[in-house]
This record gives sequence, C-alpha cells and structure tokens, in this order.
Amino acid sequence: MRGRVRDDPASLRAGGHDGSHLVGSPRAVVFPEDADDVRALVEWARAHRVPLVPRGAGTSLDGESVPVDGGVVVDLSEWKDVEEVSADERWARVGPGVVNLALQQAARPHGLFFPPNPGSWTTSTIGGNVGTNASGPRSYRYGPTRAWVRELEVVLGNGRCLHLGTRAAKRSLGPDLLSLIVGSEGTLGIVTEVTVRLAPLPPVRRGIVVPIPEGTRLGALVGRLTRAPIEGLSAVEYVDRASAEALAQYGRPIGPGGAAWLLLEIEASDAVEAESRTAQLASVLASGGIAGPPIPYEDADDLWTRRGESSTALDRQLGSRIREDIAVPIGRMDDMLTELARIAAEERAPLFLFGHLGEGNLHPNFAVDPATPAADRIRERTVLAALVLGGTISAEHGIGRLKRPFVERELGSGAVEWLWSVKRWCDPDGILNPEKLYPPR
Repeated sequence: MRGRVRDDPASLRAGGHDGSHLVGSPRAVVFPEDADDVRALVEWARAHRVPLVPRGAGTSLDGESVPVDGGVVVDLSEWKDVEEVSADERWARVGPGVVNLALQQAARPHGLFFPPNPGSWTTSTIGGNVGTNASGPRSYRYGPTRAWVRELEVVLGNGRCLHLGTRAAKRSLGPDLLSLIVGSEGTLGIVTEVTVRLAPLPPVRRGIVVPIPEGTRLGALVGRLTRAPIEGLSAVEYVDRASAEALAQYGRPIGPGGAAWLLLEIEASDAVEAESRTAQLASVLASGGIAGPPIPYEDADDLWTRRGESSTALDRQLGSRIREDIAVPIGRMDDMLTELARIAAEERAPLFLFGHLGEGNLHPNFAVDPATPAADRIRERTVLAALVLGGTISAEHGIGRLKRPFVERELGSGAVEWLWSVKRWCDPDGILNPEKLYPPR
C-alpha cells in the first residue's frame, strides 16, 4: 500500500471515536491513495485477520465508524475531488470524502443540486451519506440518499473491486445490487467512488418558520399538510421549545423565543409564485389552528444549517446524551409523541425533540448519560415503542453498534439470516466493520 499509515497517539484518538459516545482503540489509521491501495489493504487484512473500519468525517451517531479494539481505521476523508459534473445528464462523479456541502457548491453553477441534505451537511461526506442512507429536510419531497445514487465503485471484503449501477436513466436487470451497498455501513465493502444523480436547482427556495402552540397534535397537522395540494412544499420539520431555546443560547435562534417551531420550505419558479404558495400554506395551517404569522427565510440553506446545529447546541448545553432516530407512520405520530413524553416523565429524563416531521421521523434527545443502564432502558423503550406503532428503529442514522440488539425485532429471524448470507459472501473473513449493523448470532 502506498498511502500513509499513522499510529501516533493523536491520530489514534481521532480515529477512535465518532459522533456517538462510543470509543475504540485502533492499532493504526491508514490513508489509502486509490482503489488499488484499498484492495491491497483488504488482502492484507484478510491474511492477518485484522478488522478494517471505513471512515469519512466521523459524524455518525450510532458508532458506525468506531473501530473495534485493535482494528485499522481506513480514513477516506481526503478523497475530496469532484471528478466530473454532467449538466446535461444531471449527475456528478465524486470521491467518497467529498463533503455534502462541497458537492452542492460544485453543482450550483450548473443549475443543479444534490437533494439529500442531512443536518451534518456542512461536514458529513458523500461516502458516509451512502453508508447510512442519510436523508435530511428535503427528503420530504426528494427521498433519501438511496434514491440519488447512480453508480458505485466498491472493494468488497472478499477483495473484489466491483462497479455497480449505470449512468443510464433506467435499467431493469434483476435485484438491485447497488442498493445493497447503500446503507450497509461499510460492512460489505469500502466505497471508493460515487456517482450521484442531481436535480434542477429551483429558481426560488424559501424557508418558512411558524410558531406552534402548546398542545398541537403534530401528527394531525402533518396529515393536513400532506393532504393539501400545496405545490413546491419540499420540507416539513419540527424543533420543540426546549431545543429552540438551546439554539438561541448557542447564538443561532430560529425565531423569537418561547415557542416550538414548524420549519418548512417552498420551491417556486419566481418570487410571485413563492408568495402565492406561501399564502396557500398559511391558509392550510390556519385551518388547522396554526394562526401564528409565518416568518420567511429567504436563504433556506441557512435555515437548514441552523436546524442541523440543534445537536451542536444540545452538546453545548447537555453534553453527552441519548440521541435517537425513529420513524412511525404519520397516523401514529401523536401516539409516539405521547409515549416519548411518558418515557421522559417516568425515567425522569428531560426530553428535547426535533426531526423530519413530514416523514414521521423523530429525533428524541434524552438528557441522560448514554453509557448508563438507564440509557439502555430508555433506548429500548423508545425503539420498541416505534416498532409497536408500525415504525422503524432507524430512519436515517443507521444501526451501528448501538442498535444491533433490536434489528431482529424489526426484520425477523428469516430476514436476518438472509442479511448474514449476503455478509458472508461479500466479507467471508468478517474483517469489514465487525460488531456493527448485523445482530449477534
């Protein structure tokens, strides 16, 4: 391998943790130069039975990029080149270390954008977005990362380098092998190149924030919004009062203090159309009892950057805590919110809540040390409540190490065995990101 190898204490500390509270002790951090380097590294790891853990920016929240002790971290954060952008065919070919925001900036001069914009979009990498099937506010209209990946180059754990997908606009060719890699958290292969689809950049993109009265049934409100024929509505988000106050104390207020906030985005062809759609939106909200005046954010990206800083603001106020990611059907959201309030009260754990309301995707944060038995109990109660209501244990953050115990509860034993069969073929020696995603056998 031609790339750098680091084993100094500072590099090992940096490579031993991510956005979760988990910490590992790697034996080295390597910086491969290209796909041939990655392939050579995989062959070495197979021969010596050394675990490899792919890593981008380390923003994952469930321990996806935390190495097992003695493993080697494969740092791809320096693969930052936007290799090619096709304006006519609306795609971009990038290295896995390209930051989501940097891709947006590269696409903008072509009148295009990459729709997935997770809260960490100013720091998270495209490779990491692929690994966890990341979403973001605009997934309400555009869907998650999986919907926007066109091609991948990947080195599997068996040493094979595969090219998956096509630049053709459509293809019918059996099961979608590319989709197996998206969301696999580096457990099947190490992604070395990504080609993503791009969308036309709307001429006008307006953010809108609306104060939400106490006691509002949020699920019913979202149902009203989704049933209404509001053209150009691309995001429906929520920040509760406690989280909004934390943002204000952090110096990034969303609006005047003392309120929970509904955060929306309208796309339009011009300012006149934007005004018309904003008025239509206000009318729908008023019919649902939300009479507070909408506050426009002409720079919608600034609104989503502030929304994404909710976690940072809570880091500053609370320190390490439980940070969950669940989703339920819209029709069961109010039931889920009631259960979260019950868990918080019974466990005496202050609750801070935000999330992608339009998709039933909630991020409950409990002010509890995440490394304690109480945290384990709260996490289990939260994810199992989501399952009882017909939801999922993870909508966009992935599984990592923290949620492995609950995967079989959601998928069933037959589906888990199927997953393990895929893992065994792609990674027969079990060297890629062990102790993640797949439940213990």
